[in-house]
Formats: sequence, structure tokens, C-alpha cells
Amino acid sequence: MPQLLFLSLRDGEIGPAVARAEYHDVLQSAGLEEGEGVHRIIDGPPAAIGPLDGIAGGIAGGSSLNVPAEGGYSAYQKHVHALLADLVERDLPVFFVCFGLSWLVHYAGGEGGRSHPEDSGPTTVCVTEEGRADVLLGPAPDTFTALTGHTENPETVPGALQLLATTPDGAVQIVRYRDRVWATQFHAEMDAAAMQTRMDFYHDYGYFPAEEYARIVADLPNHDVAAANGLVQSFARYCFAEQTRPASPAASN
Repeated sequence: MPQLLFLSLRDGEIGPAVARAEYHDVLQSAGLEEGEGVHRIIDGPPAAIGPLDGIAGGIAGGSSLNVPAEGGYSAYQKHVHALLADLVERDLPVFFVCFGLSWLVHYAGGEGGRSHPEDSGPTTVCVTEEGRADVLLGPAPDTFTALTGHTENPETVPGALQLLATTPDGAVQIVRYRDRVWATQFHAEMDAAAMQTRMDFYHDYGYFPAEEYARIVADLPNHDVAAANGLVQSFARYCFAEQTRPASPAASN
């Protein structure tokens, strides 16, 4: 039975707990049972993606890493970058969230910065004309709400990437690399409960003012993020459909 791989890019003392929580969120948003997923944690330079036999596609979760990183990249982050580069060049569908968008833009030759940070909470996603024709975004409405929280963002979109969605003021929200690698700035896997859990883990990391915690959490259930979660489910369906698609017959001479 094919499975979906989830990579947690989490290290440090709280890394294992965050990884477990986000894996639960991915399974829930994708509509998958435990046996349909494989969870691997990249928590240091020795960690590897592992075998991909039977893997229909991969989702890479968020991270407290930044692109660009002040003071340069640590050995851990360089290791993460190398693993992700190997992953996206394989013949495997991949879906990145948050950190993965900045990394993918950097990998494709673009630049990152901090011109469009977004506070923890809802954001508006506007699908571009190219996004309307995308296999994952096709069922989504032209504009929908998602949950996010980030300090860095892409400043440019290199020619190797297709821009699929923005914010109303033009900030990058979704890109695609080639025909089977996607990245979202927002956390497509999170609903209100999942975001509160993530905020609890990262309460003092600067993603939101501590005095704003109660207000943000109380407001989260007011926002319908079904379309954002639906992207994860669409990705899972796409991966499993590709895995079971009959191979094209060989051309005759």
C-alpha cells in the first residue's frame, strides 16, 4: 500500500513534541489514517530522509529555521537544505509549508527578506490565473483564508517557479516548481486547534506578542480554513492517483 511521507524539520528540546503535533495535523487535514503515513524527523546532521520505496509523495513541515539566516547557516540547516534539494529533484510529488517556501525560492535562485511578515492568525490567499489551472488549486475558490505566522518571505520569484497565489497586496503565498513540487507560505495543514497548539510551543519565539495570545486564540475559530486544508487533501489524492496510474505503453518501432 502506498504511503505519504511527512518530514518534520524540527530539532532542539521541543522538537519531538512539535513534530508529533504537526504529523497529527497533516494526517487530519489530508484525511489519512495512521497507516497511510510515514513520519520521519530531521533533527540533526545524521538524520536522513530514508528509503522511498512505496512512498507516493512527501510533505515537509514548517521549521524555526530562516532563509536567509542572520549570521549564516548552521551545520544543521545546511544538512536540511541538502536533503530537501535531493528530495525535490527526485520523481516524487512534494508539498512544502512555510519555511519550505523560502527555501524553495532560495534553491531556485530567488531572494528572501522580511518585507512582508505576517502575524500569527488568518491571512487572505488570492489565486493567480496560472493557479486556476493548477491540479491542486483547481477546486479552490479564487480567494480563501488560511492560517499563518512568519517573519521572513520571498522577495523575488525566479523564473524556475510558477506563482500560483498571493496576498491582496501581492506577497507570495503559493509557488510550484516544475510540475509536482508545491510550497505554501501559510500552514495549509492547520485549523484553529492546531494553530493554538503550535502557538503554545512557540509562545516566546517572536511570532506574536505574548500579550496578544488570548485575543489571537479566541479569534481563530471565526475563520473558515477548509479550502486551505483542502490543498493537503488534494495533494494526498494526487499522490495516490499518480502511484496507481498505469504506465504508458512503450512506443512500438
